[in-house]
Amino acid sequence: MAGPTVKPYSMSEIKSKLLQPAMTSHFLCEFFPPRGLPQFLQQRTLAGFEGGQYSNNTQELIQLSCCEASLPGSSLATNDINNDYTGVTERHAYRRMYDDRADFTFYVDSNYYVIDYFENWMSYVVGENLISNQSDPNREPQTDRNYNYRINFPDDYKTDDLYITKFERHYNKEEKARPLTYKFINAYPISVASMPVSYDSSQLLKCTVSFNYSRYVISKSSGQFADTTEPGQSTSPNSVAEQIRRAQNLNKNRINRPGEAGATLPFASNEA
Repeated sequence: MAGPTVKPYSMSEIKSKLLQPAMTSHFLCEFFPPRGLPQFLQQRTLAGFEGGQYSNNTQELIQLSCCEASLPGSSLATNDINNDYTGVTERHAYRRMYDDRADFTFYVDSNYYVIDYFENWMSYVVGENLISNQSDPNREPQTDRNYNYRINFPDDYKTDDLYITKFERHYNKEEKARPLTYKFINAYPISVASMPVSYDSSQLLKCTVSFNYSRYVISKSSGQFADTTEPGQSTSPNSVAEQIRRAQNLNKNRINRPGEAGATLPFASNEA
């Protein structure tokens, strides 16, 4: 096969090929809980944890609050072969290595539902006990020095319904435009980063949550995944088209850029 040839390009060809770049500010993240988490959150609510509530409104709030994420990456692990040919080192791939975590940054609402949601998810992972102290019913069991817990089974706290959908603002205007959706397999939160507060000039409080996962898959051109949800597990929309329609005005609803006047939180309702 011949190498590349040098040829002139017209301005119209350059415009058609290069002047439709993807922008970083159009994306959508969704975090559907594992099957046992909603019931656990309800139990925490009954036990006095006011932030342990979960509903569709909470999911939308978390979805719209995600202000920063990273599309995942991967690499190939190779094995060096030095003895087959003199002076030649060959590297053969034997494994695909996925990133060990995915980070998501959220704007924190005034009721702290975003923090509560992921903190309670991590509590569900480690199986924190909700039974009050028998001698003092009003005392939280976690305050006991002899408090202990037992980790839940991985299938109980992991989810296959964590998505990052990248799209462009002209998604519904052009037939050729398509979303790029990453689906994370066996995902669960492993850390909630510290959030500094101070008496200096007020800034937006942000929460960064890191997720661990086994691998990711990318959707087909239709933006759909096969429905592999087992009975009793959490479900999510099979098509991301509806998700993207809800996010067409995402930039309008999000917090204004830092430094702009009139920056307000996008949460008009305090309902959980």
